[in-house]
Amino acid sequence: MKYRIDARYCWYNKGQVMVLMYFINNIPFTFDDVPDEYYFDLELIELADKERRWEPEDVYKASSYLIEEECHPLMFELELENPECMPSDL
Repeated sequence: MKYRIDARYCWYNKGQVMVLMYFINNIPFTFDDVPDEYYFDLELIELADKERRWEPEDVYKASSYLIEEECHPLMFELELENPECMPSDL
């Protein structure tokens, strides 16, 4: 089975921080902080506003689940549809 990686801008930590959240089959597994200038980009703000807001506990639980299932893409070698979408600096 091949898994799909997606990345979307969304709000994190009570909507205080914009992040680029990475998902495997729509389950979040990590995120990147965005540069300060992204907070002034109306298109990115609009994209983030359309997404679910994530809390640290949500991402922790999702990541823990992926680890238990040996499906966390940063910890296990998985067959990915689009490996180029993985976070680049990890």
